[in-house]
Parts: sequence; C-alpha cells; structure tokens
Amino acid sequence: MKNIEKYKAYYHLPGLFEFYELYRIFLPLFREHNEYFYDWCEIGSIYGAPSDCIWGGGRIEDGVCGAQTVLALMQEYGISARLTFSNSLLCEEHLSDRKCNALCAMFEADGAITNGVIVHSERLAEYLKVKYPGLYLVSSTTKVLTDFQQLLNEIEREDFRYVVPDFRLNKELDKLRQLSDGQKAKVEFLCNECCRPGCQDRKRCYESVSREALGESGPEHHCAAASGKDGYRFSDVMKNPEFIGINEITEVYLPMGFSNFKIEGRSLGSALVLEMLLYYMVRPEHQLRVREEIYLDNMLDLF
Repeated sequence: MKNIEKYKAYYHLPGLFEFYELYRIFLPLFREHNEYFYDWCEIGSIYGAPSDCIWGGGRIEDGVCGAQTVLALMQEYGISARLTFSNSLLCEEHLSDRKCNALCAMFEADGAITNGVIVHSERLAEYLKVKYPGLYLVSSTTKVLTDFQQLLNEIEREDFRYVVPDFRLNKELDKLRQLSDGQKAKVEFLCNECCRPGCQDRKRCYESVSREALGESGPEHHCAAASGKDGYRFSDVMKNPEFIGINEITEVYLPMGFSNFKIEGRSLGSALVLEMLLYYMVRPEHQLRVREEIYLDNMLDLF
C-alpha cells in the first residue's frame, strides 16, 4: 500500500436495524482498539430500514430493533444513521405513511449528528426537502446510473450530499479523474456488488422489491445469473471486475481524491457482514481476534 497518511476512507455500512447486535459489539472494538484497525478508515454512516416500511427499497430487510435503540447507539459513537427509503414506485398517497414519517421525524430530531435518507423517488425527495430539511439526502444506486453523463448530472444537483453510481462506473477511472474536488467528495462507490456487469435486469429487480415493500402484486423478478442460485458469496464477488478492494481504495481511489465507499449486505447474515467488516477495516493480523470477540460475546446464535 502507498503512504496514505493524509487520506481517509469513509465506509457506509449495511444493516442499521438488522445488524444492531453486531454493531453493538463491533463499535466498542473500533473505538477502544485502534491497533486492530487500519488508521486510514472511518465509519461514515450505517444505513438501513426496519421491516414493513413502504418507502423501503433496494432490499427487503427483517430488522426489528427499535429506532430509539438504534439512534442511541449511533449517537454514542457519533455515527450518521441513514434511512434506506429507495422505493422507486411511490405515489402521492404513499407520502402520508405514518411509520415512515415518524422515523424521519425521529432521525431529524436526533440532533447530536446529522442523519440522512437514501432516496430514489423524485416525489419522495421533494417531500423530504420540505418536510424534514434537517436530513441530508443520498441519491440511491437503485437509479442504475450507468451513463457517466447521468452521473455528472446527478452530482451537480444540490439536493444530494452524496450520489451512489451504478457499480459499472467504478472503473471509469479516466473520467472519474477529471471530476473536480467538490464533485469527487459527493461520489460514494458501491464496492462489493454481486450483480454481474452485463446484467440488464437491475432496474426490474429493484422494481420488484419496491412492489413487495408496497404490498402490491406484480411480476416477481428471478435473477438470471448463473451464480444466482448459490446466493451471495463474498469470495466470488471479489472476482467481479468492478469490485473495489482495499488495495484499490488505498492505491487508486484515495490518492485520486475519492473518500466514500459503500458496502452492501443488508439482506445477508451477520456472519457474512462481519467478514466484510474484517476485510475492509481490520488489519489481517488482528482479524481472528476481532472475530473471536464478536463470537464470544453471546452472539453465536445470530450466525
């Protein structure tokens, strides 16, 4: 790795509600044992949504931890909490949903640190700007921005603090290098997407999840990838040509001026998410120790 003392990577981690028990143990280790972790990385946010949120999208979660409990943990460690409200099929009548509005009001009132919302719907984005101006907005990768000019247009919008491009733009390095410092600060790369680069069904997949969140009937999406039947395997994802690993983060993206990196995994189990945290954040010589700390803290039944 290059000398990157002046650079800092900010990871945006999955499972705000679903993986509360994992973060309850991981975050104290992150704070109290600096020697375990790479000194060039921080946690920029943890994102997710509780179950039965009709504004939800991207993935269907089953997290049941209460919002106040989640916010208390994020406040204790000074971490921004993001609600993943990336449903792409919202209509006007959906904006009055009591549960989603109550969550936004609670996250806006948290006060200690600014929280955010990941959005797809333009209708929802406009509503949130007016109703909850204290929450920052993130443009969701579910928009599938595969054209670089589309990405530029999205970055230029003042509505969004961050923009998550489609993973297939991850390696457009010549074009990415030409962005201004301000533009680079808004880009948040999706590092570990399992979808194959040639997939033509990505929008239909997200729309299927959006319909499910709304409780509506419609065509169910089935992944056509050869590896789809095997589920998410991090070892296979690392072979994806668009995968961004720690060597690329430290040797390519950080020196280029990019600092925000999103890790997907809301619909995966705690054990697999832990492996991602170990890979991206923990020094190899301390990974076993951190894994043992997690497993031995009465979490074995969660894996």
